[in-house]
Amino acid sequence: MEIKSYIDEGNLEQYCFELDNAELGNEIKALRLAHPEIGHELNEIELAIEKFAKSQAIAPRPQLKDRIMGALNLAEDKIDLNDLPPTSKYSNYESWLKAVGHLIPAEPFEDFFAHVLQQNEQIAQTLVITKLNVPEEVHAVVAESFFILKGTCTCTVGEETFTLNAGDYLAIPLHTNHDIRIDSPYVIAILQHQFA
Repeated sequence: MEIKSYIDEGNLEQYCFELDNAELGNEIKALRLAHPEIGHELNEIELAIEKFAKSQAIAPRPQLKDRIMGALNLAEDKIDLNDLPPTSKYSNYESWLKAVGHLIPAEPFEDFFAHVLQQNEQIAQTLVITKLNVPEEVHAVVAESFFILKGTCTCTVGEETFTLNAGDYLAIPLHTNHDIRIDSPYVIAILQHQFA
């Protein structure tokens, strides 16, 4: 058997995509033992498939992790209002919403509601419920971020535009113009300021 011809016919690619083909699998395993170039070519094909998969990958929304972890009963521990963690892109919005639920006023909400959750030399976290857009602003010394608990808004940061929904987190770089447009009837969010 001419090994180069066997490789050129696409048998190794077929093997990589048809892992349930026992006959082809046994054939490739036997050839791999006798011909090192088969093993080398298989490694190259597997790397090319992995590279292609990564280039086509779509990052799931952050809420997907929350839903999976919740379904497995592995959701983030209960949020303690007396010892709040900083919000981040890994925060569980459902845990936060449960923790602050008793602070949210009954509907209909006023145009703007704010309740300071914590404030010290390093961080300030505020529960915000708003129907109002936020005009363009810029921060020079305060690192600002938003963690959306309910609703939808569009945030323009510099030249980029982000649509934020429940579970989305957005950190605003210092010295960068940004504004917020409320796209749903209201937005419930954790506004976080971190001080240098």
